[in-house]
Amino acid sequence: MNLSSLAQPLLKEKQEELDIQDLQGLWRINWKIDRMTLYSGIYTRVDQVFIIWAVIVGVMFATAQFLPINWTIQAIWWSSLTIVGAIAMMSLTWFWAGVERLRWVVCGWAILVLTGVVLTDLGIFLGWGEILIHLCPMWLSLSATGYLFTGIGLRSRALFLAGCLHFLSVGFLSYVGGWQFLTTGAVMSCSLLLLAQLQWDMRSPIEYALLTSAQQQFNRQQHQQRIRNLEIKS
Repeated sequence: MNLSSLAQPLLKEKQEELDIQDLQGLWRINWKIDRMTLYSGIYTRVDQVFIIWAVIVGVMFATAQFLPINWTIQAIWWSSLTIVGAIAMMSLTWFWAGVERLRWVVCGWAILVLTGVVLTDLGIFLGWGEILIHLCPMWLSLSATGYLFTGIGLRSRALFLAGCLHFLSVGFLSYVGGWQFLTTGAVMSCSLLLLAQLQWDMRSPIEYALLTSAQQQFNRQQHQQRIRNLEIKS
């Protein structure tokens, strides 16, 4: 970690001074009734991916916990949904990851997700009991691995700690009895929603090779404005 990243809070309110790569495909939500604001928020494409996966994971593990649906049918449904989620993840984040020189992180997550799908399907279709009884620890461990290398790539303590939390949750599963699927889904989904809702720390800006000189200058100005705002708040 460099000094500038250590000076940042792990989590804070979303910043408005966004870089070019974060402004691409930005969602701005401002729900109002007359003049009363019900909800206001901004979501980058990375945030959108977090939300998509939070929904996918929540639905999958809640269904496994509460609905008596055949495992084979669930495997077909969730494999298809997970592949769609992986494609959406790569599509939404590819430009951002290219600018940040982090496409290896996106590819790493895709490999982890597809590995989990393949192992899960093999366990169900081939009746591999050892995999079936360890589905929840397996998915938590895969997610933990993804958060750890993402935290390292982004120099983010928040993401690194999210990975540690997922690893610790593996040990906690033995204490929840028959609620392992619900617990796993809650840990994974809540972590994703929290990261989508708040601003997490990361390394200082780099020289972005994919951006024009004007775009790089815009990013430098945004970075200086973020520093000034942080100094004012502190």
